[in-house]
Amino acid sequence: MIAIVNYGLGNISAFANIYKSLGVPFILADTASQLRDASKIILPGVGSFDHAMQLLQASGMRGELNRLVLEEKRPVLGICVGMQMLALSSDEGRETGLGWIDGVVRKIDAARPGHELLLPHMGWNSVRSLNDNALLTGLDMESEFYFLHSYYFDCNQAGDAFADVEYGTRFVCGVNHENIYGVQFHPEKSHRNGVRLLKNFAEL
Repeated sequence: MIAIVNYGLGNISAFANIYKSLGVPFILADTASQLRDASKIILPGVGSFDHAMQLLQASGMRGELNRLVLEEKRPVLGICVGMQMLALSSDEGRETGLGWIDGVVRKIDAARPGHELLLPHMGWNSVRSLNDNALLTGLDMESEFYFLHSYYFDCNQAGDAFADVEYGTRFVCGVNHENIYGVQFHPEKSHRNGVRLLKNFAEL
């Protein structure tokens, strides 16, 4: 069973609808006790880093998530701000991240010479695979994924990045360290490719 962490942010109903259509058991977990029977966990997120971290802390689920992910090694997938929360910290705020993957969140440089970038980075972009990651199995890498963000994950360990995207420059949009995964784009809004990625996660 997949637990979708319901701490007040993210497209919760969209994930639920996709897993319902796939016949994958899921629960919308809003207490620590509801997380315990989950075989996998989805951590969604939208908005600002600090607000997301504050809501997660207030939910009472952060300690149990740490135990399940770090000690029991249950697979987790962070999405958009949920991916950024996996980092140590973010340039966007002052809160401490979960620190599950060694890296920090940086603001996209919209002032690079020769580029006129609009922030947030919003819309459809193709993603480049950096290694043979199970989340990308069967995806059409020529198709595009939906992005909406102004910050990106800067990995301290290059091997933790499995996908990147180009917007003025190339930056990481997919991370993985052991049982911990994150994607910057929104699979729940990315049509067939997004559904396949969520199915791949369910089948890890």
